[in-house]
Amino acid sequence: MKLPKPIKPKKGQESVWDYPRPPKLELFEKLIEIYFNDTLIASTHRAYRVLETSHPPVYYIPDHDVENKYLVYSDKITFCEFKGKGAYYDIQVADRLAEEAAWFYDNPKLPFAPIRNHLAFYAEKMDKCFVNGIQVTPQPGTFYGGWITPDIIGPFKGEPGTWGW
Repeated sequence: MKLPKPIKPKKGQESVWDYPRPPKLELFEKLIEIYFNDTLIASTHRAYRVLETSHPPVYYIPDHDVENKYLVYSDKITFCEFKGKGAYYDIQVADRLAEEAAWFYDNPKLPFAPIRNHLAFYAEKMDKCFVNGIQVTPQPGTFYGGWITPDIIGPFKGEPGTWGW
């Protein structure tokens, strides 16, 4: 297994290699916006972000800041060793459907209780996701849901050859 060589952060940047494990939860009050099928489906200044070693941040949006009429409950269930049992939503706007595009924890483990019923979205399944006006790049791969902005540097878990990190 090839071990990663972290990129040294420049001024104003965060390295995902400085994030902790177990992950850290922090309040994030900058603007988060998500668009699907030319429709704003979520917008908030009251998100949380989860920071975990080698992963770009995952943003959790309060359910009351998401247009719930576009959510279709999915049967998919997963388990996170840190947060607990996760459930999923498909996103349906008019004739477009993104399957298992958002997830949430209805009864998360401590210290993740603040994200109860907050939704996280896979950026690659949405048309556009923004952090404070900057369009994000999805975390590589299909397993993780982190959002990459120019102020977040890696290398990132999910890129080819990173499964064993």
